[in-house]
Amino acid sequence: MQMTSLVRAGMLALPLLLAACSSTPKNDEGNYATISPNQFINANYKAADTLLQQLSGKLVADKPLIVATVVNIDALEQTTTLGRLVSEQVSTRMAQGGLSMLEMKLRNSVYLKRNQGELMLTREIGEVATSHNAQAIVVGSYAETSDMVFINIKVIQPNTNFVLAGTDYVLAKEAIVRSMLQR
Repeated sequence: MQMTSLVRAGMLALPLLLAACSSTPKNDEGNYATISPNQFINANYKAADTLLQQLSGKLVADKPLIVATVVNIDALEQTTTLGRLVSEQVSTRMAQGGLSMLEMKLRNSVYLKRNQGELMLTREIGEVATSHNAQAIVVGSYAETSDMVFINIKVIQPNTNFVLAGTDYVLAKEAIVRSMLQR
């Protein structure tokens, strides 16, 4: 009689176990959707998706891209947590989209300014791209107003400085964005 109870309990538990093992469908917003109500990651991923669409057919699969740190448009040698994080998230999404993204933080030969990230000025782009065999570089800038942050991201061909893709977007300067702009 005890065995019958165990079998029944097992049969009742089986659907629950199978449901727990089933894969959950992925949504376009990723895992962060349950963590953060703000639109920061979603906006950066959408910008990267726009770049990926524009780059379709323009790049070769075996050469990497480099992402420079998104900088303050009024002081091109300065950035903030916001600029560094935008760069990271755009790079992540482009890698998810199938592009080979070169992680610059692991390279010694790139100028890393303390607390700033990978900064690239126009005159340095050709050198860095050549030394890392990069086919394109993702660059960007942001501008602040009292209640908004305007972001511009471009993918440029380093040997010509031609823009292969580009997008602009705006973030509301809500508390989380404001905190990332502190220097």
